Amino acid sequence: MIPKYRKQFNEEFSQEKYDQLKDLLKQKSGLEPGFRISESPFFLTKEFESKLLDVTESIIDQIKNIPSETLQKAIPDNCRVPNDTEKPHFFTIDFGICKSENGEIEPQLIELQAFPSLYAFQKVFEDSFCEVYPFLSEIRNKMPHEEFKNYLKEVIIGNENPENVILLEIYPEKQKTAIDFALTEKLLGIKTVCLTKVKKEGKKLFYENEGKPIEIKRIYNRIIFDELDRIPDLKVEFDFREDIEVTWVTHPNWFFKISKFLLPYLKHQFVPKSYFLHEFPDNEDLEDFVLKPLFSFAGSGVNLKPTKEITDAIEDKENYILQRKVTYEPVFEDINGEFSKAEIRLLYIWRENDERPILLENLGRMTKAAMVNVDFNKKDAIWIGSSNAFFVAE
Repeated sequence: MIPKYRKQFNEEFSQEKYDQLKDLLKQKSGLEPGFRISESPFFLTKEFESKLLDVTESIIDQIKNIPSETLQKAIPDNCRVPNDTEKPHFFTIDFGICKSENGEIEPQLIELQAFPSLYAFQKVFEDSFCEVYPFLSEIRNKMPHEEFKNYLKEVIIGNENPENVILLEIYPEKQKTAIDFALTEKLLGIKTVCLTKVKKEGKKLFYENEGKPIEIKRIYNRIIFDELDRIPDLKVEFDFREDIEVTWVTHPNWFFKISKFLLPYLKHQFVPKSYFLHEFPDNEDLEDFVLKPLFSFAGSGVNLKPTKEITDAIEDKENYILQRKVTYEPVFEDINGEFSKAEIRLLYIWRENDERPILLENLGRMTKAAMVNVDFNKKDAIWIGSSNAFFVAE
């Protein structure tokens, strides 16, 4: 897509420039990325961008009209956290880049989350692509770096002193996304704190900085709550479900409320038909659908070829959905004349007094495998991994 920019990028590409890109990310963060960095960004038309924004605005309207009681049903009883909020601070939405029956390239919704993604990293990633390939600067995201920083600062820090705000994760140094934590610290001046290091006194939480206890007033939460149960012998001083004097950014309940749980409720030409497993109609063909657990992360538990034997064996059918298959279109040409597929994640923030969220950045993922996950690619594949999309007028 966008032959002019693809041709120029491929002509300018070299292994040295790819190494330079990765070195820049390491210099700016102090860490090696824990995931594969794609050699290339991908280029999409302004027409495709309009389709993305149209379907996203429709989805936002539909979410706002879903009754609160319906959303509350998404939260497992053992994961419910007190002091819920009216809206999430973050909204991210994933689309596959597909081809329609009439041959047009179009987005198809894959999933959506009210959970922060790699906001700080993606901005630095885009900047780094533009440093290595200066011609990209003419088509980059128009939001200035300072404006981007101020938006994130307003949402994450609010009116608090940055030392009273933490990025919370479980064993953050072991996470693949540690590079984003480091860049968030640099951008906002906050600390990354492991859940096991948080202390509790009454209803207040504290962390230690240079030997002194510091009260935590806001938590930029990066923990997938329901994954804590899978960590053996985890010793912590406070439970998410306790009533504590802290502001969650974003509140953990929203991880469940805006999730695959919503897919059966959404309608749009770019939203594949979805059903809860226990409501799957007899007149549909299982072969046309992908089976997904509601609350898995990073593609775990997804079955691309469900059978009746598999679905019949599932006891908690209300915790699974069947989503109509979409076909990713390989349209992103590499230097060898082979093509990658991709999906794009739109990264929004939702300020407390705003009616609608604000789009800050995008995140791209490229693949040559059946699933958009680097682990499923051949080891010597190129044009795969984490990327960034640039939108260009044809």
